[in-house]
Amino acid sequence: MYNKLSDVELTALLKEGDKAAFNEIYSRYNALLYVYAFRITNGEENDAKDMVQELFISLWEKRERVVFSSSLSSYLYTAVRYKFLKLVAHRKVRTEYAEDFLNVMQEGIAATDLYILDKELMAEVEQHVNALPEKMARIFRMSRFEFKSTEEIAAEMNLSEKTVRNLMSSAVKTLRLKVGLSLIVVFWLY
Repeated sequence: MYNKLSDVELTALLKEGDKAAFNEIYSRYNALLYVYAFRITNGEENDAKDMVQELFISLWEKRERVVFSSSLSSYLYTAVRYKFLKLVAHRKVRTEYAEDFLNVMQEGIAATDLYILDKELMAEVEQHVNALPEKMARIFRMSRFEFKSTEEIAAEMNLSEKTVRNLMSSAVKTLRLKVGLSLIVVFWLY
C-alpha cells in the first residue's frame, strides 16, 4: 500500500511518526542517494554509506520539524550534498590541525598548548557570535553549525531568503572585522 503513495503523502505520514512511511521513503531513495553520494565522494564507499545512513537517521529523528520546501527528493539530495560539504570541511580542518600539531611538536610545544589555543580560538569566536544581534547570530549558527541551507533557514524563521542572505553576509563581515580573516576562515570550516 505505501509503495503506491506519493512523496507528498509519505512525508505527511512521516511527520506523524509513521514508521512504514519512513521505511517506504528509505526503500525508494536509499540506493539512489547512495549512488549520488558514491559519485560525489569519488568512490569512497564507506563515506557514501555513512552519509546516507546519517541522513536517514536524522530524517527520522527530526521528522516532526523537517520542512520540505520543495520535493522530498530535492530535500534528500540537498541533505546528502550538505553532508558531503560537512565531511570535506571537517577533513580539511583535521588535516590543518594535524599539520599544525606536527609543527608544534617539532618546535617542542606541548600538545595541550595546541588544545588550549584551539579552545581559546573557538571561545573567542563564540563570544563574538553571541555579541551579534539575536536574529543574525541564530542564522549564523543555523548555517554554520547545523549546515542548513538559506531556504531551510528562511522557512524555519519565517523570513525571505534575501533577508537570510543579507543577515548572513552581515554576520560574516562583522566577525571578520572583530575576529580577523584567518580566524573566521578556520571557524567557517570548523
